[in-house]
Amino acid sequence: MSTKFQIDSLDKKILSILSTDSRMPYLEVARECNVSGAAIHQRIQKMKEANVITGSQFNLSPKNVGYNTCAFIGLQVNLTSIRTHQDVFNKIMKIPEIVECHHVTGKYSLLAKVYCYNNEHLKKIIVEYIQSITEIIATETIISLEEGFTRQLPIVSNIYSAKDS
Repeated sequence: MSTKFQIDSLDKKILSILSTDSRMPYLEVARECNVSGAAIHQRIQKMKEANVITGSQFNLSPKNVGYNTCAFIGLQVNLTSIRTHQDVFNKIMKIPEIVECHHVTGKYSLLAKVYCYNNEHLKKIIVEYIQSITEIIATETIISLEEGFTRQLPIVSNIYSAKDS
């Protein structure tokens, strides 16, 4: 899409409602917004087309399905070429326990979030899968003791807005 999608107040209200309960029926969202169900459907469809809304998913509780250890792993990559970086990223993406991987600045090239059954499983992932990638020259693992919170981005923030900068 060549033009930037403009989110108006109705879009913000829709996104705010759906970020609280993504399974809420469109007609119920419409009632809360005082518009028709068709209008909600059209707005949501336009936001999907503009990639404002991407995907639809349910979230597993890692602990409730046996993944008791969460860790963040900083990866130093021997960057002999841009291609090397992408090759390492592609190999990391094949490790199913790694649920997020970010390209970052600073000491590391990549920062990965991994869920494992326990510390022994984490060790196996690090030693047998991550450190076996020859382009990775160092790793640093930080084990999460407890997730404090996770949330969606705020649709409207009262603390700071881009206009304030």
